[in-house]
Amino acid sequence: MKLTTRYRFAASHRLVSGALSPAENARLYGKCNYPYGHGHDYIVDVTVEGPRDGSGQIVNREALNRWVEERVIAKLDHRNLNSDVAELGGKVTTTENLAFAIEKMLATGWPHAARLAGVKISETARNTFELETK
Repeated sequence: MKLTTRYRFAASHRLVSGALSPAENARLYGKCNYPYGHGHDYIVDVTVEGPRDGSGQIVNREALNRWVEERVIAKLDHRNLNSDVAELGGKVTTTENLAFAIEKMLATGWPHAARLAGVKISETARNTFELETK
């Protein structure tokens, strides 16, 4: 059985690669390369998977919410992803890279019996990124 919980955070970023020239960055990332950055109201869905326990649940939702709030939301909400988030240091702050960073934040020391099955991030109404964990 799977359970998906939804969380929200707001953050800013600028898509820019130090390996590219300013013209190449502008061509590749377009308006997302704006020198002063831009922001999103992200929606993150965290999916866990496992059997029901004696309480009839696959995970204690309060414990899961605390884990996500402490490990992810507190680090990302109202932050600049380029400068304030160590897990993204040295990476272009694409939402693809953000999904992998969130998965790592959650998986490190994972305390729940249910398996972390996936992370899905909606950056805009048109762009959603889904990472299934192994």
